[in-house]
Amino acid sequence: MFDAEVVGGTLRVMDGPDDVLALMDTGAEGVIALVRDAGATFLAPLYHELAGIVCTSGTPRSHIGIVSREFQVPCAMAVTLSGAEPADGTEVELDCSGEEGVVRG
Repeated sequence: MFDAEVVGGTLRVMDGPDDVLALMDTGAEGVIALVRDAGATFLAPLYHELAGIVCTSGTPRSHIGIVSREFQVPCAMAVTLSGAEPADGTEVELDCSGEEGVVRG
């Protein structure tokens, strides 16, 4: 883990490589990626641009947790969303400054 400031951005649901390729065409700056698979290696081309990552599975020792730490990208793992999942394109805030990451939006 690393100390991370609160970041804001546009939530983009990333279900697979096609979503990554589409985002590579438009750019991922200011994007907070929402993924469900903690082993999702398909995010690799975007790490240097992402504002943050929200993963609904895994632990900080999962692939996404380890790589996000190395790239210093704020990342919340095993996130449980209260209510419905935010729609793709929703503006959210990711707060990883405490013991547990918090998504607000």
